[in-house]
Amino acid sequence: MAIRDEICTEDEISTLVYSFYDRVRADATLGPIFNAHIQDWDHHLQKMVSFWSSLMRGTGTYNGTPMPKHIALPELSAELFQRWLSLFHDTTETLPNRLFAEKAEAFAHRIARSLWYGYQLHNQPDRPLTEVFS
Repeated sequence: MAIRDEICTEDEISTLVYSFYDRVRADATLGPIFNAHIQDWDHHLQKMVSFWSSLMRGTGTYNGTPMPKHIALPELSAELFQRWLSLFHDTTETLPNRLFAEKAEAFAHRIARSLWYGYQLHNQPDRPLTEVFS
């Protein structure tokens, strides 16, 4: 398996994922949503480490389809994605590897936009798309 240029290590990815989801779980807005839908946090966190490792390092270890899980959630909003991004930003601000932090942040914005657009197209097909970032 070919690894992309060493922008980060697996340990740095684990730190990002675990720190971020600690924030999510403690958040008054997002915590209840995530906690209601994730029964096995250990499994979810390992899957997210694999996801971010595949994005950031090209490891190809992630296998999954996040869109169907997200579009099935009731009453998502741009504000919830904005909160998710805010917590992600708060997490990347603590990372000493700034190149990794910047690239992870760019991916997070693309992920939020993609999931929000997919959610809207599936759940509100007759409405114009709205943007995550206002």
